[in-house]
Amino acid sequence: MVVLLGSYNGWIVALSFAIAFFTSYQALGLSKKVTSTSGFINWGWLLVSGLVMGCGIWTMHFVGMIAFHLPMKVEYNFFKSSISVIASILASLLAFYVTGTKVSHVKLILSSLLMASGIVTMHYVGMSSMKTDIMTISYDPILWTISVLIAAVASYVSLRLFVEMKRNYNNILMKSVSAIMMAVAVTGMHYVGMEASSFWCIDPQFITSTSIENAPTNLLIIVSVVIVLLVLLTWLAQFWEQAMFRKMAYTDSLTGLSNRHAMNEFFRNTPLQHRRMAILFIDLDQFKYINDTLGHDFGDVLIQNMGERLRKNSLDKNFVFRIGGDEFMLVITYVDKNEVITFVEGLLADIRKPFLINNHRLEVTGSIGISYSNEHGDTKDSLLKAADTAMYYAKNSGKNQFREYNDDMAMKISRRMDIEKGMREALIHKNFELNYQPKWNTATNRPIGFEALLRYTHPQLGVITPNEFIPIAEETGIIVAMSEWVLERACLDCVEWNKENRAEYVVSVNLSIKLIESNMLHGITKRALEISGLNPTLLELEITEQMIMNCGEDVNQQIAPLQLLGVNLSMDNFGSGYSFLGSIDQLSFQTIKIDKEYIENFELPTKRAILNTMISLANSLNIQLIAEGVETKKQIDFLTEAGCHLMQGYYIKKPMPFHEVDPWLKEL
Repeated sequence: MVVLLGSYNGWIVALSFAIAFFTSYQALGLSKKVTSTSGFINWGWLLVSGLVMGCGIWTMHFVGMIAFHLPMKVEYNFFKSSISVIASILASLLAFYVTGTKVSHVKLILSSLLMASGIVTMHYVGMSSMKTDIMTISYDPILWTISVLIAAVASYVSLRLFVEMKRNYNNILMKSVSAIMMAVAVTGMHYVGMEASSFWCIDPQFITSTSIENAPTNLLIIVSVVIVLLVLLTWLAQFWEQAMFRKMAYTDSLTGLSNRHAMNEFFRNTPLQHRRMAILFIDLDQFKYINDTLGHDFGDVLIQNMGERLRKNSLDKNFVFRIGGDEFMLVITYVDKNEVITFVEGLLADIRKPFLINNHRLEVTGSIGISYSNEHGDTKDSLLKAADTAMYYAKNSGKNQFREYNDDMAMKISRRMDIEKGMREALIHKNFELNYQPKWNTATNRPIGFEALLRYTHPQLGVITPNEFIPIAEETGIIVAMSEWVLERACLDCVEWNKENRAEYVVSVNLSIKLIESNMLHGITKRALEISGLNPTLLELEITEQMIMNCGEDVNQQIAPLQLLGVNLSMDNFGSGYSFLGSIDQLSFQTIKIDKEYIENFELPTKRAILNTMISLANSLNIQLIAEGVETKKQIDFLTEAGCHLMQGYYIKKPMPFHEVDPWLKEL
């Protein structure tokens, strides 16, 4: 037997290291995504990264074999070559799987051993695939051991850097060093393993005088195909990732519908000029109530079911968008507007159908605004603004209906925005005004106090009635800051008129439900009393029966401490709510005010009977009773005869600004 001496092609050796680095760099980058995804996508990235790493190790090995030349012809066993690549892929998959979870030091060592075992198995099984009947291979045990240690240590260092890299994915340097160490593990093990190998020729006559420069044709073809497949697989994986990210970016995660980004893309890519398209802006009417009472999980399921229902109603699912929250948008093409109206009526009927969620029967309705391309604009902003405006009007017209946009809506919305802007500026510059309407006692023919009434004059629009600006203030939340100003101003004014007249006239202030919901009533009221120095017994807070029904417990928690200080509580518009007499005993009231509807219609037998009952009830409960909206002498006479001596209304005195209060009191 004769020892065969081989030689290396330096360029191919360098190529083998470059292949090991490239595949390691790509595989480590791909496997990073295993920790940032879940489910099917997670397993997909694990498989791709394992294939790239395993095939890359195998390719490097056989490129290294091509770089090594023996002075005789050598072929390779296909079966053993296949075993070597499978071993490499499986080891890579297992290593990446272990490092894909929460990594401990033990797991890191385990994954390093798995990777090293794959490299070693691939190499030595690949070496055994060298097919010839006249050659055997033996290994130096020391060098063999060194080759295994190189694979294990370099794999450990590489994977340790890889774990650190996952915490800072944008660190390209660390990723490159990790790939270099993995390439060192693969190539270092390979070439040390080659040095550990001794090739023995049984029959010297087959030894050629010169090294055979050309590697086996089949091996070259296989290695070339694998390299191309690796590049192609990496490119496809990245292309797939971009496609998935794009889908995620343009898809609502809760409903699977197109989202706001997709809507923007739709308008960018769809020429609206000369096309008949209707934009439907949909808002669910009872969603907030369901969310607040049953919880967000129920709300999410409801939104999912509603999204599916809208998808089924639409002719093209790509034209259904979830804008956010409980808002959706549909785009439909039409020939005649009657088609749109018919479609929307059917859609509203379908939205009204109950949902059964976790044994809860949920019924919601929708408000829909409609705008038409070209007629109401040919841009996204103009069409959405028009549809949103129409939806707002549908909701404020009683909900569960639709409205088509028209120019009158735009004027009203513009006015509303001007009022809102004006009120914000008025808050800054304290440009609101309080008027005071006396509460009169017919028994003494003297006032007992005044009700503070907020008034607002817009710089351009002029006087704005409370019926118009108060709802806007409540919708926008401005009412909380306005209430703070009103309470402070009313307390200061009350101190002034009592000081001038040496009397104790009470001031009463109406409260907004938004102030109760803000949980700021107690703090704001106490601060107003402290700033003004007003005796708490001279302040009366007025709430409505509706407020008791909606947030009675919150009212009690915030007002009870104030009542301990002496602040009085009054029920405004008594008799206008649903529970009527049943609401009196829910809170400790000092005063109730009869709704003016009963005073206006006091001559009707039913109203007269109810008024007599109210007066009798108040007297028996020792509660002060005030009649609102008194405008005629007949009304005063009836109330006085029935036993109600406290009243307010235009007949007695219209609301007046503060500077008129003191002169009026002095005239009495």
